[in-house]
Parts: sequence; C-alpha cells; structure tokens
Amino acid sequence: EVQLQASGGGLVQPGGSLRLSCATSGFIFDDYAIAWFRQAPGKEREGVGCISRRDSSPYYTESVKGRFTISRDNAKNTVDLQLNSLQPEDTAHYYCASFRLGVCPYSADAYEHPYKYVNYWGKGTQVTVSS
Repeated sequence: EVQLQASGGGLVQPGGSLRLSCATSGFIFDDYAIAWFRQAPGKEREGVGCISRRDSSPYYTESVKGRFTISRDNAKNTVDLQLNSLQPEDTAHYYCASFRLGVCPYSADAYEHPYKYVNYWGKGTQVTVSS
C-alpha cells in the first residue's frame, strides 16, 4: 500500500518557522520527484516546492523563494520542507505528493493543476500562521 504522510504542522506566529516532514512507503521512492502542495480555504491547491529524484535543481513557487527549503533523504524515504519567515498568507493545509517523473516538471501547469501529473497524494498537515 502506497503511503505518504505529512507531519510537523502547527500554529506559529508571523515570522516563525516550522519543519514539515513527509514519510513515504509502498513505492520506489528514489524513482520519483516529490513535491509539496498547499491549499487554503476557498483557494485552489498550489505547488510550493519540488525536488527531483537526484536532489538537484529544486523548484519553488515565487511566493516562497528564499523562505522555504525542500530536501530529501533517499535512505529514509522522506522529504522535508523547512518553512521560515512564515506569514499569515502561508496558512494552508500542506500535502506531499509524488510526481509521475523523476524530475520536477518545468511546466507551471503541473503546479497549478497537478492532478494529471501526480501519481500519489499524501495526507496533509495543517499550518496556521497567526498572532
């Protein structure tokens, strides 16, 4: 059974940090690029970051560049997302997912309309940024 389980979410004040982790099992982890998505109430799901199977050239959506860092450990089958300088607009449910390819897609469509590009979705974790 394929599983991707995100953890590490919580309530944090503006300017604070969190580290999310995605634990995976049931598929060949190091064959695939892994991404983080988020969805806020009333908004579409959007791609936040992606890391390729070889941990090269990570992708970040513009709004999180310089604040979020994605990393992976192929020995542990995990992908982490470090969130720094959090702002209220970062409040969302965060999901990890496996793309169908080993490299992060170049197309913006893959991050804005991901369902045809993703083969496995994980259960999410809530991040709330509020004072």
